Amino acid sequence: MTATVLVVDDEAKLRALVRDYLERDGYAVLEAADGRRALDLAAGAHPDLVILDLGLPGLPGEEVARLLRKTSDVPIVMLTAKAGENDRVMGLRTGADDYVVKPFSPRELVARVEAVLRRARGARAETTEAVSYGGGRLRIDTERREVLADGRPVELTRTEFDLLTALASRPGRAWTRMELVGRVQGHTFEAYERTIDVHVKNVRRKLGDTPPSRVVVTVPGVGYKLGIDRDA
Repeated sequence: MTATVLVVDDEAKLRALVRDYLERDGYAVLEAADGRRALDLAAGAHPDLVILDLGLPGLPGEEVARLLRKTSDVPIVMLTAKAGENDRVMGLRTGADDYVVKPFSPRELVARVEAVLRRARGARAETTEAVSYGGGRLRIDTERREVLADGRPVELTRTEFDLLTALASRPGRAWTRMELVGRVQGHTFEAYERTIDVHVKNVRRKLGDTPPSRVVVTVPGVGYKLGIDRDA
């Protein structure tokens, strides 16, 4: 089935360029020049993925992402000229699944779209039953994509959920940041290795995961691991 991608950018030439490369690879493409139009299209057409510029007129891209996340888990790839670390961190915190900086390679952008969609489809195909950890402290249902922490529902973004399930697949196993990038973002570009720290911080905050009893444990010089065992 053809996947539909919504491209949101105020530059008509850029939208046309991205559309051309996506359509060559068989995607259906919708376009929006501003945030309000993007939200209307997302609500009515239910695209499979959104490519979102942050520097939009009127409603900023960050706010568009926040509003999308209130009603949908549609994958979001941010495409923006904002290249600073703080901008990248903010983009990830608002629920982005990937972050591409302008100027960019259209071929790489399409490859990233493919990777994000592949992860999303794989997650929907999961049929594993819910599993609990740490005597019920943490419960992960991969089929429903639901997480409970001490019995409390936890709302995670797609990337945060994939990170947590990667760690939970082998409790106690130390994962490098690069390995986790490959698991949750579908690629291993070194520039994105440190973004794992941002996702881990978000997961810890949402789980109420505070020292000294960590669920997600830092392994100095390596990366992270799940610090609680799977229940029998």
